[in-house]
Amino acid sequence: MEFSELLTARYSVRAYKPDPIPEETLQQVLEAARLAPTAANRQPFRVILIHTRGREQELQRVYHHSWFTQAPLIVCVCAVPEEAWVREDRRSYCDVDAAIALDHLILAAANLGLGTCWIAHFDVQAAREILQVPQSVEPLLFTPLGYPADHIRPKKRRPLADLVRFEKW
Repeated sequence: MEFSELLTARYSVRAYKPDPIPEETLQQVLEAARLAPTAANRQPFRVILIHTRGREQELQRVYHHSWFTQAPLIVCVCAVPEEAWVREDRRSYCDVDAAIALDHLILAAANLGLGTCWIAHFDVQAAREILQVPQSVEPLLFTPLGYPADHIRPKKRRPLADLVRFEKW
């Protein structure tokens, strides 16, 4: 798919088919996350793949919407702060780097016909417990990963003129 088409076609999927994802397709999606740019190429993130079958009830503790566990896989992107590049003013780019990795993953998924939905509002303690995430690592973002069972809805976005400034604020 041409890139501008991909940007228009990608949407937040909220209904998934249970169809399995071929291993080659999954590897392409994961490779996109690996290739994402990160500050000083530190790659301070890890990706946890979770199979949903048989774990639906447990995973509903992380995010309670029923569609969260419809897809065959859930992806959790974790931030690893101790590996992150830190700017002189002590601003860590850990969260930014992890978000870029997930963005690459979801764009690659959409390009391959898979659906995703960026989830940042979830029960962090449940995620830590279920996924056995160490205290030094932060579960930051989730997305289901599977074939869409719904259809794209019109995107609501602010006009470009509201978002772009030239030369100064």
